[in-house]
Amino acid sequence: MPVIISDEVLFAANLSEAELKQEIAVVLFQQERLTLAQASRFAEIGQLAFQALLADRQIPIHYGVEEFLQDMRTLD
Repeated sequence: MPVIISDEVLFAANLSEAELKQEIAVVLFQQERLTLAQASRFAEIGQLAFQALLADRQIPIHYGVEEFLQDMRTLD
Protein backbone atom coordinates (compact mmCIF):
# COMPACT_ATOMS: atom_id res chain seq x y z
CA MET A 1 0.00 0.00 0.00
CA PRO A 2 1.67 3.21 -1.08
CA VAL A 3 1.63 6.14 1.32
CA ILE A 4 2.25 9.59 -0.05
CA ILE A 5 4.06 12.06 2.18
CA SER A 6 4.18 15.57 0.81
CA ASP A 7 7.47 17.34 0.26
CA GLU A 8 6.13 20.01 2.61
CA VAL A 9 5.96 17.51 5.47
CA LEU A 10 9.43 16.16 4.71
CA PHE A 11 10.79 19.70 4.60
CA ALA A 12 9.06 20.66 7.86
CA ALA A 13 10.45 17.54 9.57
CA ASN A 14 13.85 18.18 8.00
CA LEU A 15 13.97 14.58 6.75
CA SER A 16 14.63 12.92 3.44
CA GLU A 17 12.35 10.13 2.26
CA ALA A 18 15.00 7.56 3.24
CA GLU A 19 15.37 9.09 6.71
CA LEU A 20 11.60 9.04 7.24
CA LYS A 21 11.47 5.34 6.34
CA GLN A 22 14.24 4.67 8.84
CA GLU A 23 12.44 6.64 11.56
CA ILE A 24 9.22 4.70 11.00
CA ALA A 25 11.10 1.40 10.97
CA VAL A 26 12.86 2.22 14.24
CA VAL A 27 9.59 3.12 15.97
CA LEU A 28 7.80 0.00 14.73
CA PHE A 29 10.75 -2.17 15.76
CA GLN A 30 10.93 -0.51 19.18
CA GLN A 31 7.21 -1.17 19.68
CA GLU A 32 7.82 -4.81 18.66
CA ARG A 33 5.44 -4.48 15.73
CA LEU A 34 8.18 -5.45 13.24
CA THR A 35 11.03 -7.91 13.55
CA LEU A 36 14.58 -6.85 12.89
CA ALA A 37 14.42 -8.30 9.38
CA GLN A 38 11.08 -6.66 8.61
CA ALA A 39 12.19 -3.29 9.95
CA SER A 40 15.45 -3.31 8.00
CA ARG A 41 13.56 -4.22 4.80
CA PHE A 42 11.07 -1.41 5.45
CA ALA A 43 13.93 1.02 6.00
CA GLU A 44 15.55 -0.31 2.81
CA ILE A 45 18.90 -0.87 4.51
CA GLY A 46 20.76 -4.02 5.43
CA GLN A 47 20.25 -5.66 8.81
CA LEU A 48 23.75 -4.74 9.99
CA ALA A 49 23.19 -1.10 9.08
CA PHE A 50 19.83 -1.17 10.85
CA GLN A 51 21.45 -2.73 13.92
CA ALA A 52 24.06 0.04 13.86
CA LEU A 53 21.25 2.63 13.69
CA LEU A 54 19.62 1.01 16.72
CA ALA A 55 22.95 0.90 18.56
CA ASP A 56 23.56 4.61 17.88
CA ARG A 57 20.22 5.29 19.57
CA GLN A 58 20.88 2.81 22.37
CA ILE A 59 17.83 0.73 21.40
CA PRO A 60 18.26 -2.91 22.41
CA ILE A 61 17.74 -5.65 19.87
CA HIS A 62 14.97 -7.95 21.02
CA TYR A 63 15.50 -11.09 19.01
CA GLY A 64 13.79 -14.12 20.44
CA VAL A 65 12.77 -17.54 19.24
CA GLU A 66 9.69 -16.27 17.40
CA GLU A 67 11.75 -13.71 15.45
CA PHE A 68 14.28 -16.41 14.61
CA LEU A 69 11.56 -18.75 13.34
CA GLN A 70 9.97 -15.96 11.31
CA ASP A 71 13.33 -15.10 9.76
CA MET A 72 13.86 -18.78 8.90
CA ARG A 73 10.45 -18.89 7.20
CA THR A 74 11.36 -15.74 5.28
CA LEU A 75 14.60 -17.36 4.09
CA ASP A 76 12.69 -20.39 2.78
